[in-house]
Amino acid sequence: MAPAATATVKSPTLKSAKPDVPFLWEGRDKSGKRVKGNTMAPDEAAVRAELRRQGIAASRVRRKRESFTGMRGGKVNAADIAVFSRQLSTMLVAGIPMVQSFEIVASGVDKPSVRNLILAIKADIESGTSLHEALSKHPLYFDDLFVNLVRAGEQAGALDTLLDKIATYKEKSEATKKKVKKALFYPAAVLSVAAIVTGVLMIFVIPEFQKLFKGFGANLPAFTMVVINISNAVRHQGIFIAIGIGVAVAVFLHFKKRSRKLREALDRLSLKIPIIGPILEKAAISRFSRTLSTMFAAGVPLVEALESVAGATGNIVYENAVLKMRDEVATGQRLQRAMQTQGVFPNMVVQMIAVGEESGALDSMAGKVATFYEAEVDNAVDSMSALLEPLIMVVLGIIVGSLVVAMYLPIFQLGNVVG
Repeated sequence: MAPAATATVKSPTLKSAKPDVPFLWEGRDKSGKRVKGNTMAPDEAAVRAELRRQGIAASRVRRKRESFTGMRGGKVNAADIAVFSRQLSTMLVAGIPMVQSFEIVASGVDKPSVRNLILAIKADIESGTSLHEALSKHPLYFDDLFVNLVRAGEQAGALDTLLDKIATYKEKSEATKKKVKKALFYPAAVLSVAAIVTGVLMIFVIPEFQKLFKGFGANLPAFTMVVINISNAVRHQGIFIAIGIGVAVAVFLHFKKRSRKLREALDRLSLKIPIIGPILEKAAISRFSRTLSTMFAAGVPLVEALESVAGATGNIVYENAVLKMRDEVATGQRLQRAMQTQGVFPNMVVQMIAVGEESGALDSMAGKVATFYEAEVDNAVDSMSALLEPLIMVVLGIIVGSLVVAMYLPIFQLGNVVG
C-alpha cells in the first residue's frame, strides 16, 4: 500500500461566526490513496464539507489538542491563567498597548509552557485577530466563560475593566478550589498512611508472631486466626489483589469520564456525605454566585450568562439546576422564582438574588453572596480539619490496636494457663 500523503488544507470557504481552530484529518482522495493533513476551521462539519469539495472522503476528523509544555515548565494550569489574567489586566489599566503588554508579561514568566502560550496569543493578535478569537484557539486553557467575558469587554470598549473582573473571578475561583481540595486531601492522606501501616504489619510483623504461635501447640483465638488468614492472603495473593483493585479503579474512572449519569450520581452522593457534603454545596453556590456576578457585570444577557454559569458550578446537580433555571428565565420567569423551583439553593441566597433583581443590582448582590459563601467554605474547612484530626486518630488507633490485640491474645491466654 502506498504511504499516506500529508497535506495542509487551506480553506477560504470555511467562514463562520466561530473562530477557526486546528483540526487533524485522515481519508482517501479520488484515486483511493490514503491522505492526511490539518486545517483551520470553526467546527468538524466545516472540515468535512471542505474535504468533500476537494474530493477527499474523510474517515477521521478530530480537533488538534494543544499542549504548551517546556523542558522544565510542565503544563499550564489554572493558577497560571489566573496570574496571566491579573498581569494583563494591570498592563492594560496602565495604558500599555496590548501587544506590548503581552511582550512584558511573557518576558516576566519563568515557566516556558506559559511563555509559549502567551507568545502564541500575541502572534495571533499581531496578525489582526481579536483577543477573544485568539484565546478561543486554546480551549484547554481558556474556557467559553473566559472567552465570552473578553468578547463582551471588547464589544463594550472596556476590556481593561473586564479583564480586572476576570482576574478577580479566576483568583477567587482558584482559592475556593484549593480550599475544597485541602478539605479532601487531609483525610485521604491519613487514610493512605493507615493503609500503608496496616500493610506493613500484615506482611512483616504478623508472620513473625505466627511463627511464635506454632510453638504453643494450642488452638488460637478466632480473632487471631482471622487476622493471620488475612495476613497470609495479603502475602501470597497481594499482587493479584493489587491488580484487581487497580483494574477496578481504572474501569471506574473510564466509565466516570464517559458517563454523565454516573458523574451526576456521584455528585449527588457527594453532597450527602457528612461534613464534606456541606463544604461541596457551599463551594458550588459560591462559584455560581461569583460567576453570575462577573457575567452580569460584564453586560452579558442573563439567559446567556446562566449557560456559562452552569458549567462553572463544578457539580452536575447544580449544573442541571442552573440549566433548568435558564430555560425558565428564557420564557419570562424571574430568576428568583426559577431558583426556588429547583430547591437546591438556600432561602437566603434566593432572597438576596430577589433583592438584586428588584433593585437592579443583581451583579452586586450576587457578589455579596459569593463573598459570604467563600468565607463559609473557609470556616468549614478549618472546622473540618479540627474535627477530623481526633476522629482519624481514633480510626488509626482502632485499626492498629485491633491488630496488636489479635497478636497478643494468645500470649495473654498462655499466661493465664501458666498462672
